[in-house]
Amino acid sequence: MTRAGSHVRRTLADIRRGGGIRAALETSQPYDAADVMTSEVAAWSPGRDHPDRELGWARDTVTARARDLARNNGFAAGAVQREVDSVVGARFRPTSRPDWRALGIDRETAQAVGAQMDAAWRTWADDPLMRCDASRALDWGGLVALGYRTYFLEGDALAVLHWDEGATGFRTRLRVVDPDLLDNPQGMTDRIDMRRGVEIDEHGAALAYHFRRDHPSAMWGGQSWAFDRIERETEWGRPQIVHFFDKHRDGQSRGVSRLAPVSDALKMEDKYGRVELQAAVLSAILGVYVRSQLAPDEVSDLLSDGKFLALNDARRELIGANGLTFGGVRMPVLPPGDSIDTVKAERPGGSFEAFEAAVLRRIAAGLGTSYEQLAVDWSKTNYSSARAALVEIWRGWTARRVSFAQRWCAPIRLAVMEDAIDQGLVELPAGAPAFWEAPGAWLRAKWIGPGRGFVDPTKEAQAAAMRVSLGLSTMEDEAAELTGADYEDNLAQLSREIAEMPEGVLHPAQERFAELIGGEHASDRDAGPASTA
Repeated sequence: MTRAGSHVRRTLADIRRGGGIRAALETSQPYDAADVMTSEVAAWSPGRDHPDRELGWARDTVTARARDLARNNGFAAGAVQREVDSVVGARFRPTSRPDWRALGIDRETAQAVGAQMDAAWRTWADDPLMRCDASRALDWGGLVALGYRTYFLEGDALAVLHWDEGATGFRTRLRVVDPDLLDNPQGMTDRIDMRRGVEIDEHGAALAYHFRRDHPSAMWGGQSWAFDRIERETEWGRPQIVHFFDKHRDGQSRGVSRLAPVSDALKMEDKYGRVELQAAVLSAILGVYVRSQLAPDEVSDLLSDGKFLALNDARRELIGANGLTFGGVRMPVLPPGDSIDTVKAERPGGSFEAFEAAVLRRIAAGLGTSYEQLAVDWSKTNYSSARAALVEIWRGWTARRVSFAQRWCAPIRLAVMEDAIDQGLVELPAGAPAFWEAPGAWLRAKWIGPGRGFVDPTKEAQAAAMRVSLGLSTMEDEAAELTGADYEDNLAQLSREIAEMPEGVLHPAQERFAELIGGEHASDRDAGPASTA
């Protein structure tokens, strides 16, 4: 073996042992996703960064673009508003269900405490003076919608719970904070215990939040570089800051806009649509044009009434007093080399509608909705496909509703219930655990938002009745899912309506349950006196 040959073999062995060099030289990989030789993916080389570094400066750009899309792009604005309306709506409210087994009390006592909690919550949330809002602009429905909208567009839903000691009644005040205000003090770079305004411990748990007193772009200035440090909670556990975001990786401290994966597609679709619309408008308003070697003002002067006849004496003698006519229509006579042409209206392009639909389907998939919902186009949808799409979309919206309720709304409700107990609006039974000993058991609740709605009301009402009759669901669940109603409120109202019915007249709710399940075949069953509720 020659010295050169030995050197070559050692070099090849070193290359094979080197992970990155080996991957670059080998022609194939066990996983196609790791192939770095093919032209399709050779230039695709993303890095692996810490989750907070991945956001970094890019978060501000993504957020600014998402806001711009929500302001100026109809599809983006509609997608945001539709999800806010569907997930939290205008009256996102809890129905208390204290865990009586965990608390060691009976069911009736737990229901009585739950009723007090619900009454106290309504007093705080539906205050017509809007004292639940620190800015006195919104009631609870507006606050929760603002919080969810901020989360959708900017990735973070932030709220500060203030305590107003001198207030009459509830002392708890809520402020939904602009995520732009959450930042490192004096603009310092991130460090091991500070990530974009979130102060964390060794486990990554948030300890405190640092807020600017004013927006960094405020025209009046003065407070944008003044910071307040607010601890996440008091020493006994009362929340002071509520922060909701989608945590995709361990170590992530801030969220990113839900529009981030589809922002480029939305912007390019918007440009394409605008260009097509402009072309269509031009085609519609520009019927004819003059092709000439003269300047525009000279052509306009020649085409003015009677002036083009003075072009030269010879043309006047030729066409006479009435000018050149064809089929009774007077034809303009232009200088030699000039002509009048018409615009052929060929826009929008023939493939515009199909192409836009394809782009919107891609965007809808990224947002977790359907093309029909995003484009508000139901022209090619039948009952089966609409129902299937609604089921898929509703599954995602339900998951987000539960997550938002547990991680954003529940801490706020905890603070309000502590306030209510302190005022004596809620009385806990003797011998039961104290509020702070078992907050999860006392505050167990079901959050009710907008109903799913109906594609075919008759079929879906019959299906709901069948689910209840088979024990697969409850009247409470069906009322909440289909219409967003509170079942206990429904029962109270039904009792009142039945009591007010004239003698001998049955309320519709007193008819037999089987009639709703069986529909038109119910009349074939043996008849008898209608049962009463």
